[in-house]
Amino acid sequence: QVQLVESGGGLVQVGDSLRVSCALSGRTFSSYAVGWFRQAPGKEREFVAAISRGGVSTTYADSVRGRFAISRDNAKSTVYLRMNSLTPEDTAVYYCAARSAQLGGTYAGEYNYWGQGTQVTVSS
Repeated sequence: QVQLVESGGGLVQVGDSLRVSCALSGRTFSSYAVGWFRQAPGKEREFVAAISRGGVSTTYADSVRGRFAISRDNAKSTVYLRMNSLTPEDTAVYYCAARSAQLGGTYAGEYNYWGQGTQVTVSS
């Protein structure tokens, strides 16, 4: 059984930076590609970023490319999402997800395991 736990969310100001983390336990971390998704109130869950098992390949949504950076530390079984130049439109619950595959996917249905989410609020 794979467990994912997100942390690091909070309330920030426009233009600030924030790093959220996703810790995976229960299985060999390096066997899983990991993705980040987010869901704002009244909206559907949307893809944010994904990283391959080895950390070499990354994928971003157009809305965050150039501002967000996904990375992983396999020794710590943790994936990070660094978010820069935050805007109110980035306000959402951020979820990490894992799948037993080489590459991260961009669709929520491609992932088998999900964390409980961490709230990120960007105030103007």
